[in-house]
Amino acid sequence: MPHVTVWAERDTERPVYQVGGKSFVFFRNPRPDAFDPDTGERYDDVIVIWVESEEEKQALVSDESNPFFTTPHFDGHPSVLLRGSRIGELTKQELTEVIQDAWLSRASKRRATTWLEEHRLS
Repeated sequence: MPHVTVWAERDTERPVYQVGGKSFVFFRNPRPDAFDPDTGERYDDVIVIWVESEEEKQALVSDESNPFFTTPHFDGHPSVLLRGSRIGELTKQELTEVIQDAWLSRASKRRATTWLEEHRLS
């Protein structure tokens, strides 16, 4: 995707993907809200992916065939969570669409419109 910058916090080396200074995908640190229900261990491979709307978020997390989830910490936040260990459950096409949609949800209107026109998706 165009105009993407990637940076990682020095202490964690977890990348943050941004467009126009706005994050659209990042790899989060283990947090108490995302954990293995059997062991209580915090997931160390959670990826946060922005979505366009609450409706899109609910569609992704309510479809049991998808590996996406959310936690109460993300209530009202336009994003879904995905464990890196489950990314293989998505096809390349599905993952591409989710990442493109995340970029589009955070890019400026001009950048988004230009990209959509260039790819004949508008």
